[in-house]
Amino acid sequence: MDPNLQEISSSAPEKKLILYSCWGSSCSWRVRFALHLKELPYEYRAVDLKKGEQFSPDFDRLNPLHFVPVLVDGDLVIADSFAILMYLEEKYPQISLLPNDLKRKAINFQAVSIVSSSIQPLQMMRVVLTIEEKAGPGEGLSWAQQHIEKGFIALEQLLKDVSGKYAIGDEADVFLAPQIGNAMNRFKVDMLKFPTLTKIYESCKVLPAFQASLPERQPDAAVSI
Repeated sequence: MDPNLQEISSSAPEKKLILYSCWGSSCSWRVRFALHLKELPYEYRAVDLKKGEQFSPDFDRLNPLHFVPVLVDGDLVIADSFAILMYLEEKYPQISLLPNDLKRKAINFQAVSIVSSSIQPLQMMRVVLTIEEKAGPGEGLSWAQQHIEKGFIALEQLLKDVSGKYAIGDEADVFLAPQIGNAMNRFKVDMLKFPTLTKIYESCKVLPAFQASLPERQPDAAVSI
């Protein structure tokens, strides 16, 4: 594992949380965003996916699926970004990630599901590389763009009549903003088609917590992924 560490100052857990992350992973990004929003100090442990560090025996014990992120809180290991976020929300309720209103919370969960089930798995690095190998150069990018845009169409329809400053209310969108940023910067998706999502991203990107969580500001950041 990369020895680089990242800390943010705050008073919160008795023992510092440990986050296993890859700078370019949007799943890791959403957890970093949440940790900074909640002002929780954490130790950053980089996992180099290109070098295959996710397949090391040490990481296999943390997550046999070999995905990042993984959060360690004392003797508890959580190896899924959504599970991590729900755990943080319950244990550290300061600066809530979810609206209190039940209907708005349900819409929030729908948006989360679209990102985590219908977009993110289809844009994963190993999926894109497999498409490139089997279908030819450029086909992986086209594949990812197609499925991201399909998900964004659904998100735009879901949120256009309910969004305020953020997607649902006054809570910043830890799932949406990293996905949008990833779509724009890595997959070159044309966001002019998605005015609601663009507005949500613009609201999030000025937040200090979002700035601190940006991929290029992580200790393991590289020029490309």
